[in-house]
Amino acid sequence: MPGFIGREQHTVDEKGRLQIPARFRRRFLLQEDERGTGVPSRVPVLYVLKAEDGSLELYEPSVWNEKEIQLLQLSDFNPDERLLTTMIYARLDQTELDRSGRVALSKDMLEHAGIVRDAVIIGANVKMIVWDPLRLERLLSENAGRFAPLASMYVRGHGLPGLS
Repeated sequence: MPGFIGREQHTVDEKGRLQIPARFRRRFLLQEDERGTGVPSRVPVLYVLKAEDGSLELYEPSVWNEKEIQLLQLSDFNPDERLLTTMIYARLDQTELDRSGRVALSKDMLEHAGIVRDAVIIGANVKMIVWDPLRLERLLSENAGRFAPLASMYVRGHGLPGLS
């Protein structure tokens, strides 16, 4: 099934709720239908992670569960692996999609991303990335010249359109 693709800007309300784009919400419903239930049996949950770059990443449970399996392979007896586990879970939260298609983001999450009112949601296949619009534009403009070299370095031989 295709992942989240696209970019939209929405406003965060006074309670810290962010509207998830309708086309992304439909993806949750399609997944429920693929399971044969027809209608969602529970409120969809998203995992929210503070990313190092100052954005927020939103993951569906099925995607986050795959990451969690990898985390469970880390040893509590290895100091570096234990530190990594602690650092990841200290940056992680869970939120529910309400009936209006919004997720409540904690004050801590919003402050991390520098989001005051507006937010850009980028569909990045298996996750959604949430940015403060000014931060995102600054990042993109400061790194505009890096696109071609990065694309040629990381997608070489993968046949991605426009990225040869």
